[in-house]
Amino acid sequence: MNEAEKSTLVGKIKIADNVAAAIANIAAQEVEGVVKVIGSSTSQISEIFGKKNLAKGVKINMDEEGTNIELALVILHGVNIVKIAEEVQRNVKEAVESMTGISVKNVDITISDIVFEEKKEEVKE
Repeated sequence: MNEAEKSTLVGKIKIADNVAAAIANIAAQEVEGVVKVIGSSTSQISEIFGKKNLAKGVKINMDEEGTNIELALVILHGVNIVKIAEEVQRNVKEAVESMTGISVKNVDITISDIVFEEKKEEVKE
């Protein structure tokens, strides 16, 4: 597990990568037109057993130069894909940086699927 660390006068603050991933997941889903952040099969299995994983579908890579974030999204049919992806990039970068102080270098987006409005609720589950 990667983590960001900051020293203060009182001690150290460590932020695990899954915290940044959860923030990124939530920030991505705040953008209108995003239906879901897609997780791996292991995160989907965890959800079957009642464990919700807010970090699913988000890959975090932290190094000295900054943090790279990768997200896989399902979006609504008919929206401007580039516009939605750029808005997700901005929203994720701002949310992670403002909540954690972690410097975000890149936010890479993969559009994995599109759904029609009438199927939106089925996909969210």
